[in-house]
Amino acid sequence: MNLNYTPEQQAFREEVRQWLAANVPKEPFGSYDTREGFEQHRAWEAVLADAGWSSVTWPKSLGGRGSDLIEWLIFEEEYWAADAPMRVNQNGILLLGPTLMEFGTPEQKARFLPRMARCDDMWAQGWSEPNAGSDMAAISSRAVRQGDHYVLNGQKTWSTRALFANWLFGLFRSEPDSQRHHGLTYLLVPLDSPGITIRPITALNGKQAFAEVFFDDVRVPVENRLGEQGQGWHVAMATAGFERGLLLRSPARYERTAQKLVELYQANRATADRDPSIREAVQRAWMGAQAYRLSAYHTVGRLHRGAKIGAESSTNKIFWSELDLEMHETAMRILGPQGEWVGGRAVADGDWLEGFLFAQAGPIYAGTNEIQRNIIAERMLGLPKG
Repeated sequence: MNLNYTPEQQAFREEVRQWLAANVPKEPFGSYDTREGFEQHRAWEAVLADAGWSSVTWPKSLGGRGSDLIEWLIFEEEYWAADAPMRVNQNGILLLGPTLMEFGTPEQKARFLPRMARCDDMWAQGWSEPNAGSDMAAISSRAVRQGDHYVLNGQKTWSTRALFANWLFGLFRSEPDSQRHHGLTYLLVPLDSPGITIRPITALNGKQAFAEVFFDDVRVPVENRLGEQGQGWHVAMATAGFERGLLLRSPARYERTAQKLVELYQANRATADRDPSIREAVQRAWMGAQAYRLSAYHTVGRLHRGAKIGAESSTNKIFWSELDLEMHETAMRILGPQGEWVGGRAVADGDWLEGFLFAQAGPIYAGTNEIQRNIIAERMLGLPKG
């Protein structure tokens, strides 16, 4: 693998760096799990989109920049190095967007993608249900075809930022007698439709980051179907591959966290070195972030040669979620009891506790790591089901 950048790629990096230096807000935004913070992040997405940085790999005609995945990795490295704001419409831009590129009609692409890039439309994900969490094949929410509409009934849960979203993409069972992966249809649902009820779910940090969504005879036009009826599982697996395999969690995010962890260790070395295992954990974190970066470049190289992201995306998801958890656990060990002070900022950077609480969800969302290990065992190693 050639890790040398071309002159064009180096020029692209410099362009990104200069734009971010001139445009990244000087003051941090509020949490995007609050209405005020969400609106700040939404406005930032529009600034990015106007300059073509919101979705760099999309065609220019659809609100992107027409870049390849190598340039996307470069952009992410510079974005995280600049401590730019978190991206609020990840479900849309990073998950649904690539799926629309692959399965959407020309009309659907023109209708949804430019508005998605600017965050004019905010997307929530409708996968999990009370009895179908990581086991998406157990979905029971129904979509009954009636003329040129589907009528939806059922419930989705753990829908990230659904309180602030105006659209939801999700799977619904369109064939009542179907089992498991069969008879599912992928639909794009406006959340202001009559019959929809949204209730907040409070996260560990006390914020309303999630919601449950109820559907009572909700009518959705057939033109909002992505892919063919009954083929929703195939479409959803493409979305899950983007989520687990590359796009949702870029390696630059973990490189920045690892760098901050090294700086935290150096600032508290006198106390941290009382436990030699902390130094080792910091070293592992830095090496893990670098390994993830190299793995991402390797994956992009394979994609450029025509390969697809398959079951190996499960190994990727396990790695980044457990790396994130280990890095934040190490930070909390360095900080000691003061790192757990919720009532105020006991340390210069109070984000470690917030990150630690969020990292607990990593092995659960995008499919639990237990499920990912089953996928690895069955589809990559060929082992029999237990």
